[in-house]
Amino acid sequence: MRFDIITIFPEMFTGVFSGGIIKKAQEKGLLQVVVHNLRDYTADKHRQVDDRPFGGGEGMVFKPEPIFAAVDSIRRTAQAPVYLLSPQGRKFDHRLARDMARRRQVILICGRYEGVDERVSQALATEEVSIGDYILTGGEPAAVVILDAVSRFVPGVVGKTDSVERDSFSRGLLDFPHYTRPRDFRGMKVPQPLFSGDHRRIAAWRRKKALEKTWFKRPDLLQAVELSPEEETLLDEVRREQKERKNS
Repeated sequence: MRFDIITIFPEMFTGVFSGGIIKKAQEKGLLQVVVHNLRDYTADKHRQVDDRPFGGGEGMVFKPEPIFAAVDSIRRTAQAPVYLLSPQGRKFDHRLARDMARRRQVILICGRYEGVDERVSQALATEEVSIGDYILTGGEPAAVVILDAVSRFVPGVVGKTDSVERDSFSRGLLDFPHYTRPRDFRGMKVPQPLFSGDHRRIAAWRRKKALEKTWFKRPDLLQAVELSPEEETLLDEVRREQKERKNS
C-alpha cells in the first residue's frame, strides 16, 4: 500500500516514520510512504502556494493550482482516493481506517492557514476528513494519525492479525481490560477468571467487561451496535449491577 502526503512542511515527517512499526513495514515492502512538497508543483519563481481570500478577511488560503498539479502527478489511477484533511470533514474512525486500508494508494492533502480553495474540495478531493472537533495548526499531525491507524489493517504490518480484530472499536465496542504479572500489585489483584484456565469463562468475562467499559465510557457507541442475545443479557447484568452499587 502506498501513502502520498502533500504538505508545505515535508520536514515534519522526517522523524515520524523513521522508527517503530511504520519503519519496519516500509523495510518489508508492505508500505510505501512518499511525502511531497507542495511548493514543487508551483509555476512561479516565488513558489507561492497561497493567496489572500476573495471578499477580504484574515489569513491566507491555499491556491487550487499547485494542489491539482500535485494530485495529477502523483495519482496512479483514477480510483485512488484523495482525502483533504480538514476540521470540516467526516470524522475519522475505525471503519474509515479499514476502508482506506483496502486501497492500493491513498493521497492525503494537509491543509494550512485559513483553509483551502473550495474547488479542491468540490472537484478534486474524494472526501474531507477530520480527526476530531478541534483545530490543528495544519493537517500534518492528522496525516500521521491516519497513516498509523490505517497501516494496522494492512496485512503483515502488525505481527498478530487477531489482535487487530480484537482491538477497541473493531465491533463498535471498547476493548476489555488487560492484565499481566504480578497477580497482586499494591493490593490491586488480577480478576480471578483470567487465571482460571476456563476459556469459556474468560471469554464471557471479557465480553461483559467490554460492554461494561463501553457503557460507562462511551454509551453512545452502543446505539450503533447490534448485540447478540448473550451480549444483551450481559449488558443487562452490567446495568443492574451499576444500579445496585448506586443504591448501596
